[in-house]
Amino acid sequence: MLRAFIRSCLRSDRRFGLARDPRSRLRAPGFVSFLADNNRRRHDADFHDTVLRGRRLVRRLLVGVLAGGGAWVLLESARALTLF
Repeated sequence: MLRAFIRSCLRSDRRFGLARDPRSRLRAPGFVSFLADNNRRRHDADFHDTVLRGRRLVRRLLVGVLAGGGAWVLLESARALTLF
């Protein structure tokens, strides 16, 4: 009985937003409510994911360009060796 009472007390602060709930999707619900109350522009939470996707794309393009340049050097070297 005492354990159930303690659990209900511990959960109540999460329920009322006084403690941080690690299971929550929002990382800072107080910050989000502050932005909503002050009529700020909506915060793009997926911007970090977009930046990571862009970096991955640039990295793949760089690897592709380097691989193409290496293949071109090998091809030209082979052509030069066949002339001699």
